[in-house]
Amino acid sequence: MKALMTYVSCYYHAFSGAQKAETAANRICKVLAVNQENEQLMEDYERLASDLLEWIRRTIPWLENRAPENTMQAMQQKLEDFRDYRRLHKPPKVQEKCQLEINFNTLQTKLRLSNRPAFMPSEGKMVSDINNAWGGLEQAEKGYEEWLLNEIRRLERLDHLAEKFRQKASIHESWTDGKESMLQKRDYETASLSEIKALLKKHEAFESDLAAHQDRVEQIAAIAQELNELDYYDSPSVNARCQKICDQWDNLGVLTQKRREALEKTEKLLETIDQLYLEYAKRAAPFNNWMEGAMEDLQDTFIVHTIEEIQGLSMAHEQFKATLPEADKERQAILGIHNEVMKIAQTYHVNMSGTNPYSTISTQEINSKWDRVRQLVPKRDQALMEEHARQQQNERLRKQFAAQANVIGPWIQTKMQEIGRIAIEMHGTLEDQINHLRQYEKNIVNYKPKIDQLESDHQQIQEALIFDNKHTNYTMEHIRVGWEQLLTTIARTINEVENQILTRDAKGISQEQMNEFRNSFNHFDREHSGTLGPEEFKACLISLGYDIGNDPQKKTGMLDSDDFRACLISMGYNMGEAEFARIMGIVDPNRLGVVTFQAFIDFMSRETADTDTADQVMASFKVLAGDKNYITADELRRELPPDQAEYCIARMAPYIGHDAVPGALDYMSFSTALYGESDL
Repeated sequence: MKALMTYVSCYYHAFSGAQKAETAANRICKVLAVNQENEQLMEDYERLASDLLEWIRRTIPWLENRAPENTMQAMQQKLEDFRDYRRLHKPPKVQEKCQLEINFNTLQTKLRLSNRPAFMPSEGKMVSDINNAWGGLEQAEKGYEEWLLNEIRRLERLDHLAEKFRQKASIHESWTDGKESMLQKRDYETASLSEIKALLKKHEAFESDLAAHQDRVEQIAAIAQELNELDYYDSPSVNARCQKICDQWDNLGVLTQKRREALEKTEKLLETIDQLYLEYAKRAAPFNNWMEGAMEDLQDTFIVHTIEEIQGLSMAHEQFKATLPEADKERQAILGIHNEVMKIAQTYHVNMSGTNPYSTISTQEINSKWDRVRQLVPKRDQALMEEHARQQQNERLRKQFAAQANVIGPWIQTKMQEIGRIAIEMHGTLEDQINHLRQYEKNIVNYKPKIDQLESDHQQIQEALIFDNKHTNYTMEHIRVGWEQLLTTIARTINEVENQILTRDAKGISQEQMNEFRNSFNHFDREHSGTLGPEEFKACLISLGYDIGNDPQKKTGMLDSDDFRACLISMGYNMGEAEFARIMGIVDPNRLGVVTFQAFIDFMSRETADTDTADQVMASFKVLAGDKNYITADELRRELPPDQAEYCIARMAPYIGHDAVPGALDYMSFSTALYGESDL
């Protein structure tokens, strides 16, 4: 144990010296280690400070670079780089700066704890220097960011303005496209007045449109000015385009004014021409109508019948010729208007493509018709002279005809009156009247050559187409009618006297009775017409002793059917309406309302003589028929002469009574028909 302790003691003493050396060595090592560590920290500080300051030195110029970019894309790239800087590059440097400050503080603490002097970085690398440099960096960074945003806003504004400029410029250029050529068109040179007015209206509308586009041009110029003020990178092209637009705009204004002046000048010229056209039409139309009327009148185939009419036409023609000088002046004036139009057109180079809108009458037509009128005037003179000579010949024919007609006409009238007096007056016997009338007839026939001569003259008048004659009231037709009436009257009068002789002889009327009948008839024939009206016939019967029952309350001046019936009853006739109608049919068979002398004699002879009647004839046929109501053809042929038998057979109607036999004939209706009492 003692040995061990000794051993340990030996070791203790041996190792005690070594421990002191070790302690000394450890202290030295520790000090050295601290110094080394401090030195390392100092070196690291210097190095980090130098790197950080170098980074700040390099970064601040980048941040202070304010060179603008031309495009938004480039500026956006700068903004993106700045964002990368803030996001990627600066945060590590912030960390380094923080670590540098920590290391500096730690180093200073260690140096103070190890009784070392404080660390003094090399000049310009103090923490304060670094902070100052960092402050400068942040200041530059802040200014750079503001500059970037302002530049981006500026470029954005520039892009907007540039796009706006391009849009407005494109719209304006599209609107102006073709406008210069349109304004330079000379379409007004061939336009009519109405077309010119339409072109002016169109031009006024264009001017309004042009004025409306003035604002756009001003806006384009203002935008270009603003782009220049904002230093737009493509300002030269903008300025060139703007200048082109402004120059074109000025040119459009000049062309617009020139076109307006040209249109207004053309309108004024065309209005002048239009007024001349209108005046031409107003004067040419009536003058043309006058010439057409004159040509129509000069060529008119006039028809005249007297010398006065042709003289009137000649006078009118002379008056017409007196108007020709004035008409020629009017023609010259009308042609002068046309020449004025042509002069204006030639002087001002107006293209007269159209014709006068107010008239279709050309100057050639006016001159042609005027020449025609001048040609027709002498022809009309000749025609009037020839017609005047013809009318003189016609006048000679009229007088020649009138000289004869004025003798023949009265001669015929005189003979008619003389024949009428012979027929009415009772001078001598009826045979004396016949002889006298036949002598008149012979004289009338001997007068025929004068009628023929007059017919010959009339033939010449007809061939000359003469339709009236102021020298006589007699026409050939009047003479013919008078001559025919004269021949008819003499023949009828002779026939009436002959019939009176037959009646007188057949009825046994004495000459005294005949004279009495004639005197009574003539007395009441107040108009000497050879007939009696109803009232005159009534008075005549009364004068002959017939009491026809005058009614004092019925004095109408007319012998109507009731008066005549009463007259007949007073004479012994007792009749009904049918018998009265039969008597009236005998007196006035044609119902003319008059009674002739022959009918009067027939009626009076029936009343004064014993004459056959229808009843007596029927009684005679009944004897021949053997008291039968009918008769046969054999009985007629046996009892009557052949011609009278055949006459009766041909006119008798078949008998249709109940006792009829084949071939029976009705003698009763036949007898009645013989006296006009039924249809035969």
